[in-house]
Amino acid sequence: MWALNAGGYRRLGAVGSVAAAVGGWVAGTLPARDPWGLWVPHGSVVTVAGEVLAYVGLTLLVVAWWRYGRTGASTRDTLVTLAWWATPLALAPPLYSADVYSYIAQGAMVLEGHDVYSAGPSVLDPAGLGGDAAASVGGNWTDSPAPYGPFFLILARGVTWVTGGTIVPAVLGMRLIAVGALVLIVWALRHLARERGTSESGALWLGALNPLLLTHVIGGMHNDGLMIGLMLAGVVLALRGRWIAGGALVGLAMMVKSPAAMALLFIGVFVGRAATGPFVRRVARGVAPGLVAVAVAVAAALLGGTGFGWLRTQSVAGTIHTALSATSDLGLGLGELLHLLVGTDPGPVKTAVQNLGLGVALVLIACLAWRSARGREGSARGAAAARAVEPAHASDTAHASDSVRALDPVHALGLALLALVALSPMVQPWYLLWGVTVIAATAPYGRTATVLTVLSAALVYETHPSGATPWYGFVLVGVVCVIGTLLVRRDSNAPGEVRVPGDELAVGAHRT
Repeated sequence: MWALNAGGYRRLGAVGSVAAAVGGWVAGTLPARDPWGLWVPHGSVVTVAGEVLAYVGLTLLVVAWWRYGRTGASTRDTLVTLAWWATPLALAPPLYSADVYSYIAQGAMVLEGHDVYSAGPSVLDPAGLGGDAAASVGGNWTDSPAPYGPFFLILARGVTWVTGGTIVPAVLGMRLIAVGALVLIVWALRHLARERGTSESGALWLGALNPLLLTHVIGGMHNDGLMIGLMLAGVVLALRGRWIAGGALVGLAMMVKSPAAMALLFIGVFVGRAATGPFVRRVARGVAPGLVAVAVAVAAALLGGTGFGWLRTQSVAGTIHTALSATSDLGLGLGELLHLLVGTDPGPVKTAVQNLGLGVALVLIACLAWRSARGREGSARGAAAARAVEPAHASDTAHASDSVRALDPVHALGLALLALVALSPMVQPWYLLWGVTVIAATAPYGRTATVLTVLSAALVYETHPSGATPWYGFVLVGVVCVIGTLLVRRDSNAPGEVRVPGDELAVGAHRT
């Protein structure tokens, strides 16, 4: 098969990124109204051409990313590649999602004194502040209250206030936040990789250069990127003994999106395990970061002026059916079947299955926390370093006995987030990034990371550049999953070693 060096794949991915961005100017998630006339609909022929260009560009980006991961590129080269690939998407209209319009509209609601936790963007005056953004919000969210925390709403309010809610500058303001989130993720990945003894460039390749992150955090501006960045930064600080600052950052991450609270459990495990003295003292030390995070959350709610309404809106997303949620699909199918057989209402059946899925997720998370709490930090770090230098087909089995004795709390956090996503009543493609970014820093070449690599390459196709989820998107996801699996099997059976980012680290570790 043809092969390029790292520079060649960098250029190929940049061409793909530019093509996706250019296609997005006519086929992206354009606003309903743009007073500046920049992001406006075009004729059907131009729109179809833009769609084709965007899909071709996305495919080039995915292929370049997949192959780049086997070139042995250095950390510096990977950072340069990230800049090349992210810049075109940062200059495009919103891509793959209309959520940014919800963010702007909710910022306007806060400015105008509306309760964002009891009403949706439809309460805004169409001709007033945030009216254009409200008109552009996706149908499911027009009347839905905000599920986001006060800290993110403070940021959205600031962007809306500075830009006056005008679509183009407001979107670019939200994109600045997304770019800042990417920078924070890069910083955290590099330092987490150092702390856990893994490859920096490998962590960056899977966790930051990932097309799923570029398309949905930079292109789509999802606030998951900010949540992930703050959460990872908090974990880094906690690992370095600065658990107060770490807890505070995780508290801010929680005030963007609540799943970040998961990090407190595993930070508590790490801090408590590293502490000395009686059991009660170690438990108290482990609980302390959580108390700091709660204090930060309370402060954000009070200072932001939005109160604690976000506590009652955490189930809002679960009311919207997404085809990627296995429990929602199973519950819906079972409910409809029972409705046909015995005439029962399918709604309660679906809810019961969803709740059962969350219950199973909580059990799995508790098991992961227990396993990570049993060991010592030295053995966990050693297991993490060992995972970094093993090939994908061996890393998760060769150290099975070590993982039973001491599961790395940071790695366990990544697995816990993946379990939560897999069993959640609402799953979007970019939710996978919650766990991907953590696993990227702890075991970028393990079997789990290999599965996540294939899923990342596939899930970028689920969403149309306009934010819609067409039926053929799921077909493309399935096709890419099959192709990715075959490529992984071919590589694992090929003679010799497959070069991966940061191979120089792995070689050095073997020699010592």
